Amino acid sequence: MIFYSPIDGEAHTGRIEYHPRTCFVMTKLGDPIPDKVIEIRSRLATIFTDNGINIIDANDVITGKDFLLKIWHILLSVPLGIAIISRDMDHETFANIFYEIGLMQPYGKEILVIKTADAPFPSDFVRTEYIEFAKDFERKITKFMKSFFNLAKHYKLMAVQFEKNPLLAIDYLKRAYLISGEDAYREEAYRIFEKASIKGRAKNSVEMILVDFCIPQKPPEKDDNGRITQRVVMESTSGDKKDNLN
Repeated sequence: MIFYSPIDGEAHTGRIEYHPRTCFVMTKLGDPIPDKVIEIRSRLATIFTDNGINIIDANDVITGKDFLLKIWHILLSVPLGIAIISRDMDHETFANIFYEIGLMQPYGKEILVIKTADAPFPSDFVRTEYIEFAKDFERKITKFMKSFFNLAKHYKLMAVQFEKNPLLAIDYLKRAYLISGEDAYREEAYRIFEKASIKGRAKNSVEMILVDFCIPQKPPEKDDNGRITQRVVMESTSGDKKDNLN
């Protein structure tokens, strides 16, 4: 899949640092935060922790650069987005939340809307299933989580069916990996990558950026005592490098 920057519309050729089993929460972050939103986030965090899912929002990442670009990178890196809306939110917050939903859906991300009973819902989303914050909230979230994790197996099946279309197969396996966090999906994607003989493509080509999530990284160099002797430099298929300090 080709990612086009929301800033300038140009194709993205840099590395994406993926975060499997992670949910991006879209809601009111600045004060005053509605009491219902605080309660929903608290109860959601408990359920997600029990299911091994991390939660992040736009305030958890500080880049010192463009705010929209930061959000875009986050939503590309995760498998799931959850929007929490309440009538107490201002119109600007509503607009931001549904804009971010609109960014996530075309990239194959799973979306869930959680709303208070009196929260308005845009007409374009009348066909979208949502969970209302009520007495059966935990039960419905638990059912959603079961459906969410089952999607990994579905995407694996789709990858098998499209194995002769390696880019599509790898993309399905990436979605399965992000949902489950299981390395078996990355290993399968790498097997398809090797079989497709696309290793010689440019490092910032569509093919190489797509398989970046499954490329094995070089292990650090160690001395005879097993100590790391230098910085660990991990080079992605896009040519970017990331240092890990020993």
